[in-house]
Amino acid sequence: MKLLFVVACALVDADRRVLIARRPEGKALAGLWEFPGGKLEENETPEAALIRELEEELGVNTQQACLAPLTFASYSYDNFHLLMPLYVCRKWTGQVIAREHAELKWVRPQKLRDYPMPPADEPLIAPLCDLL
Repeated sequence: MKLLFVVACALVDADRRVLIARRPEGKALAGLWEFPGGKLEENETPEAALIRELEEELGVNTQQACLAPLTFASYSYDNFHLLMPLYVCRKWTGQVIAREHAELKWVRPQKLRDYPMPPADEPLIAPLCDLL
């Protein structure tokens, strides 16, 4: 089975809310909410990939020192196995905008379960609630 390595980020604002993004129509798992992030490119570290993805998807910039690894998800889909570390970021520059998602929402950690997420994202919620 193919192993797919992607990175995800929980952007946390001053009110301790977490940013989630709704997958657009036409993409796999369209309409579900996820933590922003994406696939690593060749010879790219997870942190570099996340910094690039946050800029591409949300228009925000951050630095490696601002990314704190929290937990990871390991989940088998039908055609591949997903390994996804989740980083927490509390410091970035720029205004968050939905460049690639249908919608963005700032959500209290305890309310994250109210938003349907891909199965791989769901195990990331409990560690976030414990942290925040």
